[in-house]
Amino acid sequence: MSAASDEDTTGTAGAAGQMAGGDPRLDKLVRRLPPRMGDTVTYLLKPSSRWVRIPSGALLIVGGVLSFLPVLGVWMLPLGLALLAEDVSALRSSRAKVLDWVERKKPQWLDPSAPKNDQS
Repeated sequence: MSAASDEDTTGTAGAAGQMAGGDPRLDKLVRRLPPRMGDTVTYLLKPSSRWVRIPSGALLIVGGVLSFLPVLGVWMLPLGLALLAEDVSALRSSRAKVLDWVERKKPQWLDPSAPKNDQS
C-alpha cells in the first residue's frame, strides 16, 4: 500500500496533503493553540503562504528583540524563528532539535488530551 493511500485512509493529511510545517510534532503543537490562532498559524505554514510567512516571521523576531516595550514580548522571537524555519534550511535543523527536546522533556505538550493551558 502506498503512502498516499495510507494518508487517505487514516485522514492524517491536511487539505493539501501536508501537516503544519511538515512535522507531526509541530502539527500537534499547532492543534493545541486556541482555534483562531491555530488557524492563523496553519495558514502561515502552508507552502502557498510564503510571501506572508517571511515578513510575518521577520516582524515577530523584531518584536521579540523589542520585548522591553509594552505589548511586545519574548514569545514573539521563537514564533518568528519557527515561521522562518520553513524557508531557511539552517533554521530548519534547529527547529527539529527544539522539537526533539520538547518530545523528550515536555511530552505533555504534544498530548492532545492534555489541558491546553497547563503551565508545566
